[in-house]
Amino acid sequence: MENNQFEWDFENRHLEQTISAVQEQLSSLRLSSQEKKASIISSKKEMRESTVHSISNLWSLDNFYDLIELNQYANPLSDRISEYETEANRILVLERMINSPYFARIDFKFDGEDTFEKVYIGMSSLMDDKSHEMHVYDWRSPIASVFYRFGTGKAFYEAPAGKVTGEVNLKRQYEIKKGKLEYFFDADIQIIDEFLRKLLSQNASPKMKTIVETIQKDQDVIIRDMEADLMMVQGAAGSGKTSVALHRAAYLMYQGLAARLASNNIMIISPNTLFEQYISNVLPELGERNVNSVLFEEILHSILQNEQIQSRNQLLELILSSGDRNYGALAKNSMTFKGSIQFVEILKRFIQDMPKIWMDFHDIYYNGKCIAARQILKSKALNKNYGSRLGLRLKKLEQSILETVHEQRKNRMAKLKDFVSNNISHSYEIEEAARMLSINESTALMKKIRKFAVLNCLELYKKLFHDKSYFYSLAKGIELPGCIEDIIDYTCDSLDKDCLRYDDALALAFLHLNVQDHSNADYEDIKQIVIDEAQDYYPMHFEILNLLFPKSGYTVLGDINQTIEKQEDLSLYYQFARILNKRISTFVSLDKSFRCTSEILEFSSRFLDRSFKINSFNRKGDKPEIYTAKDLSALDDMIVSEILFCRKKNYESIGLICKTEKDAASLYQRLKDRVDIRQVKSDGKTNLKGVFTIPIYLSKGLEFDAVLVCDADEEHFSTADDKKLLYIACTRALHRLSLFCTGAASPLLHQDFN
Repeated sequence: MENNQFEWDFENRHLEQTISAVQEQLSSLRLSSQEKKASIISSKKEMRESTVHSISNLWSLDNFYDLIELNQYANPLSDRISEYETEANRILVLERMINSPYFARIDFKFDGEDTFEKVYIGMSSLMDDKSHEMHVYDWRSPIASVFYRFGTGKAFYEAPAGKVTGEVNLKRQYEIKKGKLEYFFDADIQIIDEFLRKLLSQNASPKMKTIVETIQKDQDVIIRDMEADLMMVQGAAGSGKTSVALHRAAYLMYQGLAARLASNNIMIISPNTLFEQYISNVLPELGERNVNSVLFEEILHSILQNEQIQSRNQLLELILSSGDRNYGALAKNSMTFKGSIQFVEILKRFIQDMPKIWMDFHDIYYNGKCIAARQILKSKALNKNYGSRLGLRLKKLEQSILETVHEQRKNRMAKLKDFVSNNISHSYEIEEAARMLSINESTALMKKIRKFAVLNCLELYKKLFHDKSYFYSLAKGIELPGCIEDIIDYTCDSLDKDCLRYDDALALAFLHLNVQDHSNADYEDIKQIVIDEAQDYYPMHFEILNLLFPKSGYTVLGDINQTIEKQEDLSLYYQFARILNKRISTFVSLDKSFRCTSEILEFSSRFLDRSFKINSFNRKGDKPEIYTAKDLSALDDMIVSEILFCRKKNYESIGLICKTEKDAASLYQRLKDRVDIRQVKSDGKTNLKGVFTIPIYLSKGLEFDAVLVCDADEEHFSTADDKKLLYIACTRALHRLSLFCTGAASPLLHQDFN
């Protein structure tokens, strides 16, 4: 729509005034920040010059007053550093606001009042320091929810003091770049489709962008939910579920004063390093930094302290590319079983059996007396009232024994001195000899205690599979897969190798958390966890997370249509909910896709079950094409031709997707001398711009201007699992989708499941 001159002039004046206010605050903060920095440097210098004592010598009773002196300097310094960091973060926010201080406006009249208030909404708030007038409201503020949830007419929002009602008579959305107003739209609908369509028609970004300008009503409900301890989102490809999760994290931090939630209290668990890199800009752009981001493999490493663990991507590559299809199927079946609730139950029974069968209890003697009888130790290890988890029970046993030893230590030292004095004449030598004897005794005693208090989980896990009769006794009444004998043999063979397979690492981590005193120092501050690509998780994953973070809230996002090595349905989320057992759990479905054109989404839907319907945003584009080549050389010619065409269309990211990394590497080698191309490797980092080959499992969660599925033949894609792979590959495309094959095309391409 054309903007009339009066409104255009008004908005330009208001923009100039807002930017002027930003610049004024920015100038003041920069000056204050420089002064604080100088003060911090000066204080550090004064502390060094005034506290002459060595830090290493302070922690003693004799140096107590020196420690007090140091604290007199350190505590105020720490406060100033914190203030400096806060101002530095605010400076970054204001610098971004100069470019675009707001993106929307609503005119809202509160019930009981006569005039409409102009409410401007941006990435961050801006308030006049003197009058306390709000120039811009943060998109996370309560009143901003009106913009996302209502058109013109009656509206309300939830404020800390309660429900606020009123009326909206204008909704306006702006495009502001480098401090200049490009255009604006008015409409009485939730989000202006024309504006959203314009954004979606742009090229893909190398990194995910924020969606504050285009948050939909159903997305906003998820983002602002403060009641659910467990928020589960099933989202179709391109529905914005990842963006929603990150914006929810930002919203929870905005509400942090009430919820006592800061950036270091949130952990995002990403599927791989490439995806982690792709989303890394979102929270900083929303003004939130220092958020923990990890891979699940990193969690496994922290538990097991073992670098030789097969990654999930390595497992997927094995399953998808194994020359021996039976071996690949066996790896898949092993993962499915060891991730299941059935295997969790077997391990729980195994843990219950450990004190009875597998733990070597002995009478513990000290100072000539039995201070802990074997039967009593065993009884306490079996008694759940002594601790809910075996690891905690063992820790308590160890502590109780050591406390008894400590109580008798003085008496024991006296006996040792008497013993030594009969053989050594000098008092100095008596003291030293007695001390050495005491150390030797303590070392031997700790070894004896550690025989049952600290268990070797790997050796115990090996025993579980090497003794088949015992394994089957534990599995009594539990439904086992038909190939269980093959899985047991496969596991025994794997455990004899140096590298721990991913499925065994999961099981071992579960055992470790239950039978060892695992320190949670790395994660003790975590209060909220965001899990993406949850459809690839198994019950075992959530059992581990529940052991590590029993009091955390969770936001869990997935798409059961994007599984790789397994088939899932919606019951998966309810399994996770049962394991986490939160007070309030919420399940939400997002079924509207914004990424793909209507044509691409319609084509991709043939790979879905009939029961799944995905609504399109209805953005038009080219119809996907299937190209068949007579041989590999002709195939490469077709792919090169399509790359050149995409370049002419000014597409900035062109993804050549193959089923496996092995296939992607082969394609890269064939094309590298013909076009400018890169290879995206497993768990690598790269700039998602230009032309690149990438395996399907690494492309999940990403989007590209153009997608070329380069091995869409019958040999590569023919099974039910392959349908999901093709769905993943095709739905990465924003604007253009082409599929290439040699020989017979995959029969899945021509099936209509709708």
